Amino acid sequence: MILVFGGNGQLGQELTRAGTASAMPLVALSHAQADIADPAAVGDAINRHDPSLVVNAASYTKVDLAETEIEANRRANEIGPAILAAACATAGVPLVHISTDYVFDGTKQGAYVEGDPVVPINSYGRSKAAGEQAVRASTPLHLILRTSWIYGEFGQNFLKTILRLAATRDELRVVADQRGCPTSTPDLARAILTLAPQLLGGDKIWGTYHFAGSGVTTWHAFASRIVAAQAPLTGRAPRVTAITTAEFPTPARRPANSELDSGLFQRVFGFRGRPWTEEADAITRALVGAQREKDSHVA
Repeated sequence: MILVFGGNGQLGQELTRAGTASAMPLVALSHAQADIADPAAVGDAINRHDPSLVVNAASYTKVDLAETEIEANRRANEIGPAILAAACATAGVPLVHISTDYVFDGTKQGAYVEGDPVVPINSYGRSKAAGEQAVRASTPLHLILRTSWIYGEFGQNFLKTILRLAATRDELRVVADQRGCPTSTPDLARAILTLAPQLLGGDKIWGTYHFAGSGVTTWHAFASRIVAAQAPLTGRAPRVTAITTAEFPTPARRPANSELDSGLFQRVFGFRGRPWTEEADAITRALVGAQREKDSHVA
């Protein structure tokens, strides 16, 4: 049985759906049910559910607020993973820990591979890098999975923000000088469920891997794709204007390059993320369809 911490997040909810669809035994616990920074709660959850694999999908992801909410950020992204990893080590249970492209500074010209230097440039990235180190130090039975630009039907994410803005605005101004690999939560959930049998089968494939959707784009091109996909369904076609990072200042610096090379993951686990364009189109259609269905039932 797979035990997921962070069950109410966008990945946690997607894992629950994927586990049901694949008939894989999986229990997902919300923050309220088990805070990963609470040793007693973590120990109780592991003892009670007796999992064969633990997935840490819990994270503080408010990148800009992390610049000021230092302790909340550290508690979720550094202290919590250390506690969870130590509990997994005590129980002899493997841990899959989700990390981020933001551990890199974004100055590399090509895609980042697992062995590239970790040089985070904001508080969120520093906390995630520290969380990785804590996991490595606490249990040898770990697999750290770095991913990027996550979006899906659950929680809050870039795709859902663009859909919301497209419904009311005639122009969207979106940064075009940051690039990365959009990763859908369905793809990420499938990747985790794909690697699970190999980990549980005793293969010595521990360590750090990158997994992201196939293809590289910019935030502007990502937004343009979303707007184009929703237009036939909503009749809304706002203009998507490219701007620079300098024109859209934020409290936290962002890497200019967040491209991840997922080749190692594909070679080891035989799974590759779908093209981000196809995934973005499908999720856009699903969200717009769900909203239209909801609206049709409102008196």
